[in-house]
Amino acid sequence: MNPIRILVADDHALFRGGLGALFLSVPDTEVVGEAATGAEAVALAADLLPDVVLMDIQMPGINGIEATRAIVRDSPHVGVIVVTMFEDDDSVFAAMRAGAKGYVLKGADQDEILKVIRAVAAGEAHFGPEIARRLMGFFSAPKPSAPAEAFPELTAREREVLDLIARGRNNQEIAKELYLSPKTVRNHISNIFTKLQVADRAGAIIRARDAGLGQDGT
Repeated sequence: MNPIRILVADDHALFRGGLGALFLSVPDTEVVGEAATGAEAVALAADLLPDVVLMDIQMPGINGIEATRAIVRDSPHVGVIVVTMFEDDDSVFAAMRAGAKGYVLKGADQDEILKVIRAVAAGEAHFGPEIARRLMGFFSAPKPSAPAEAFPELTAREREVLDLIARGRNNQEIAKELYLSPKTVRNHISNIFTKLQVADRAGAIIRARDAGLGQDGT
């Protein structure tokens, strides 16, 4: 099995060196590049096409959130994991909106970091137990009803689909509930992602929940 190719983006050389030493000791990981700025991370990601980018939020010049957005836009098959000391909700949701597939705190142990890297490299999303608890709290908190003008860029049908996505429905359930074919549902979801400028379902759910969709009465 080929090792997971990792790009480490952090402005602290000591932290980059510590991660490099960790990955040298793990057979299924390989550091293919290091970046000290957000711009370097974007350029190296496009040049090296790693499987995973470990991205710090606070980076000189282009910050980690903007760098993540650029990498996801230009190289959508590269999985970005935000590794940071910040655990506030704004940082978590900003990273998800930018298209990050994982989020771990710098204080996490090595096993947790490796678990997230392996999950993201396999095409999954993994935000760690602390972040998962925050997301559960966010999604379970009551939100105000969405105003009628929410997401005017969406068609009425796309807004219906987005509402069902925010309620946790999968594609098959949406197709059945709206009497649509699975292909039509996939097309609607693709259009929603493009219009809302989100990278995946998680990002769409956050945008929808912020606007009050996905709840009784919407």
